[in-house]
Amino acid sequence: MLKIAYQGVPGAYSHIACNELFPNQEYIACDTFEIAMEMVKNGLVDKAVIPVENSNAGRVTDVHFLLPEAGLHIIGEHFLRIEHQLLAIKGAKLENIVSAASHPQALAQCSDFLKAHNIKAVSRIDTAKSCEKIVLEQDATKAAIASKMAAKIYDMDILASNIENARNNTTRFLIMQKEAEMPVDDGGDFITSIVFTTKHIPAALYKVLGGFATNGINISKLESYLLNGKFFSARFYIEVEQHQESKALKYALEELKFFSEEYQILGCYKAHMYRKKKQI
Repeated sequence: MLKIAYQGVPGAYSHIACNELFPNQEYIACDTFEIAMEMVKNGLVDKAVIPVENSNAGRVTDVHFLLPEAGLHIIGEHFLRIEHQLLAIKGAKLENIVSAASHPQALAQCSDFLKAHNIKAVSRIDTAKSCEKIVLEQDATKAAIASKMAAKIYDMDILASNIENARNNTTRFLIMQKEAEMPVDDGGDFITSIVFTTKHIPAALYKVLGGFATNGINISKLESYLLNGKFFSARFYIEVEQHQESKALKYALEELKFFSEEYQILGCYKAHMYRKKKQI
């Protein structure tokens, strides 16, 4: 039986993602993303399932800072449709709710509903964790925004279903493990994740990106992060639609070497079928 680490508590969306990816395995709840990754690095669990971005609320804070430092390899991705429920203690009424607690990402994804019902948003570390506090307090004026699974686990009423702003609300997760796992290039679609730091010279980033363009490689994601508190030193996280062992990517990486201080390939993995569905 595999041990899969995730951030949160039972009923969290990361817990649901673990169930979908690895059914009937052992799921290990962790307080933070960093702890989940450390457990994998130290051999206490087999894999970690970590959310990195949401289709409406954007990237998950801090995760991309942790990826290069974790010493782990990305071996896959998963897209989970997020359906938020307004949960409260048994017998509570929607008209009496004055506040709703959840993770900041969930609150942002349900902002229209909260505004329409004049409900105050209260930030918590996790969606399902918010349920624990509400049940403990037994306050019928407070609610949590969490999953249907959380409603069952904490025995709460669903006062309103699917309260997210957008019907296509989806979170992308990365699957990480200690050992590298290179997929066979069978002609399918692949994603390779890379981090790099450019040299502090004019047009360095332009030259790096040009190497991908001239080799016909599509860049699906590019993000930057400041390093060491310096406004002139940035690290870039990039995802390209190409297998790591392809000639095209090897040529592009040769170009990258000339204009970067350092680079690291975080993983190569099959593109999830969700990507094709969104193109139709």
